[in-house]
Amino acid sequence: MTVRRVMGIETEYGIVVPGDPQANPMVASGDVVTAYARARGIRPARASWDYADEAPLRDARGFDMGRAQAHPSQLTDELEDPTMANVVLTNGARLYVDHAHPEYSSPEVTTPRAAVIWDRAGELVMREAVERLATVPPGVNLYKNNADGKGVSYGTHENYLMSRATPFAAIVRHLTPFFVARQVMCGSGRVGIGVDSRTAGYQIAQRSDFFEVEVGLETTLKRPIINTRDEPHAVADKYRRLHVILGDCNHADVANLLKMGTTSLVLAMIEADAMGTDLTVRRPVGTLHEVSHDPTLKTTLELADGRRLTAVELLWEYHDRAAAFVDERSGEPDPDTAEVLHWWSVVLDKLGRDPMEARREVDWVAKLAVLEGYRERDGLGWADPRLKAVDLQWSDVRADRGLAHRLAATGRLEVLVDEAEVRRAVTEPPADTRAWFRGTCLARFPDDVVAASWDSVIFDVAGQRMLQRVPMLEPLRGTEAAVGDIVRSAPDAASLLRALAASADSGHAEGRQRGPGEVSD
Repeated sequence: MTVRRVMGIETEYGIVVPGDPQANPMVASGDVVTAYARARGIRPARASWDYADEAPLRDARGFDMGRAQAHPSQLTDELEDPTMANVVLTNGARLYVDHAHPEYSSPEVTTPRAAVIWDRAGELVMREAVERLATVPPGVNLYKNNADGKGVSYGTHENYLMSRATPFAAIVRHLTPFFVARQVMCGSGRVGIGVDSRTAGYQIAQRSDFFEVEVGLETTLKRPIINTRDEPHAVADKYRRLHVILGDCNHADVANLLKMGTTSLVLAMIEADAMGTDLTVRRPVGTLHEVSHDPTLKTTLELADGRRLTAVELLWEYHDRAAAFVDERSGEPDPDTAEVLHWWSVVLDKLGRDPMEARREVDWVAKLAVLEGYRERDGLGWADPRLKAVDLQWSDVRADRGLAHRLAATGRLEVLVDEAEVRRAVTEPPADTRAWFRGTCLARFPDDVVAASWDSVIFDVAGQRMLQRVPMLEPLRGTEAAVGDIVRSAPDAASLLRALAASADSGHAEGRQRGPGEVSD
């Protein structure tokens, strides 16, 4: 069994217009997207997003919420951004304005390490946009964080494709306690307690205080630990896309790897009905807050069976079950799974002995170490506004200003991925998912691709009366191995579409299932 599955990360970035607190954040976010797109030669009017297959109100519990009952923020299938800043990038990612924030949604990848690489590529995209806009005062500043310290939170969402056959009740039962505890490995840390930070102090996770219910469809109000949006962007009777809204963004590679990798392993156990005895936590929402508010990690979680465990102890339960599950099902783990299991045990060992030992691997610990340095040097209490300023500077996307970037550059954060790989990922898509076809078509035929989505690419080819849609409902087709020769040998988009149609016809003749690469009007 493996951590490998189709996955990805969506990150909304905090935005500030220097010297203009009344600036319209939607307009400023639109400037971010268009500045980057223009610099890269992407025309938003041509490479825009296709909303045709979006269904944001479909609930995994078996019903659709009525549009009249939905909060406007849930209607993500409607064009929200009046600046029309919504583009597809050549690396297969989506860059757009979401709820008055610029958002980078990574391309689909198949490993936790790749998720880290293409998430880090998003930081470089945002950094370049800031640099471009700096030439047009007042410019903007962007922050990879999840809360403004004044009561507003914005998301870092994870997405995992899993088997549709898995009962949703099992997902809720086994993932909820894991998510309550997971923050001690993956939280980004925040100065201030409560949604508006009115209570002085420091907490483990930026998002935890903003969650109010255990299960629900919403993402911007009454936030649930388990989100029920049922929008697979894939073959619906085969896949479920688990949309996770609970997590923080990460600057630490190890924490980011663990966020994606441990969750994928737990999902594999749930899919196989191999979780074993129940680990249900009583009062999961209240406990989520309590764990976040205790950087000493001494807070205990009360389980339904009467046991009381710390978050670290509960994560050891999950770790040991996962390790045994991998050993029983596959013997020697593949390199990606071995990497996740290695860092999972290393981080839990350190957190269990002394949380500060994990300052090289875990965001909230690394940030706390920096803040404690300021507190000791200047005698600052947690209510001092200078500490909030340091907290903000931690997440600045600029290499010379962001404290997290400076720690990584000086060897004080563990770096897992090569910077050259990250730079390549800014423009190149992953080779082993449909993102390769999407991104490569944007790079090779920019004048002919008029729109795209996760599950289709739409061409407007000269001489054709109608737009041509290439469906890509199977995420593991449309890869470089599957269609690379066809795409690279096509001199133009019309030739590509003819070759794809011929390939599809050949596949039908051989009895293969319909999938990506087939052309429809």
